[in-house]
Amino acid sequence: MIPFLDLKNINLRQREAFHIALDRVLDSGWLILGKETEAFEREFAAYCGTRHAVGVANGLEALHLVLRAWGVGPGDEVIVPSNTYIATWLAVTYTGATPIPVEPDETSNIDPLRVEAAITPRTRAIIPVHLYGQTAQMGPLMAIARRYGLKVLEDAAQAQGARYLEQRAGALGDAAGFSFYPGKNLGALGDAGAVTTNDDALAEQLRVLRNYGSRVKYHNEIVGYNSRLDELQSAFLRAKLPLLDADNARRAEIAAHYTSELGAIDRIKLPPVAEGCEPVWHLYVIRHSQRDALAQSLAKSDVGTVIHYPIPPHLQPAYASLGSKEGSYPISELLHREVLSLPIGPTMSNGDVARVIDAIRQVA
Repeated sequence: MIPFLDLKNINLRQREAFHIALDRVLDSGWLILGKETEAFEREFAAYCGTRHAVGVANGLEALHLVLRAWGVGPGDEVIVPSNTYIATWLAVTYTGATPIPVEPDETSNIDPLRVEAAITPRTRAIIPVHLYGQTAQMGPLMAIARRYGLKVLEDAAQAQGARYLEQRAGALGDAAGFSFYPGKNLGALGDAGAVTTNDDALAEQLRVLRNYGSRVKYHNEIVGYNSRLDELQSAFLRAKLPLLDADNARRAEIAAHYTSELGAIDRIKLPPVAEGCEPVWHLYVIRHSQRDALAQSLAKSDVGTVIHYPIPPHLQPAYASLGSKEGSYPISELLHREVLSLPIGPTMSNGDVARVIDAIRQVA
């Protein structure tokens, strides 16, 4: 069986490093907001090319806390992709604001041309998602945002290490939210997240918000949250960060092999890469008009696949109150009917990649 992602073997490569990290935390006797988290924040900020990284509990809260710090709330609107995981929308909803969906361009990321048309006097921010590990078109998006006085919050949950015009994700907008969910390119051994930014005041406010609204214990300045990146996950992430670039390079090799070998199959649409973008291939997503049948056939050949994602946010019961019906966002709806993610990961062998390609050729 070729799993979609061999998370066990990805992490077993660093068994010894994890034990050293665990011992370091145990020996310190400090489990929340200590030296490991401070060190990871410094190291991840340096990696992304920002002045600050602020560790939080998960990627959703990274997005939510930034919006909260910016004062986004009831009556406001935030532009989001129609084609994304629901967490992007939830971050907006948590503030009491309204998510305003915008359809994608050919890369599956939010279309800057449609973004400008969606701006109203109530718009406060734009959240472009770097979907599948490829950055959105941040140049045009930032130009639009500056023209209208809007904030831009990168949803970089799938894009640790991705570049746009040679600059890393996390340093492209006013702030960025990262997830370190175990399956991400840089994954913890549990839930974890972070915000990166060059805004000193925002970083300081986030450190207060994540810790019950407190800088000094038992003195609460504002209504805050309990959203802290713990010492153990910080230590594990520190062990994994030095491998990230090599792991991303291996993903790129696999993606290039898929693209080279599957390009001649007419019924399959391959993922395009926009000019100026260097994806990290968190996912390699093909499109096929008979996606479900293809996935079932590959499963019979012992090839694991995943659908990212089967139902767009506007058709989820959680957002029924927005009143969107089937056909409201046809581009996203078509994508959600056709997309299929192929196995990809840094521990995949060339033989496994060849087996996936052969299996697809036999059934596609």
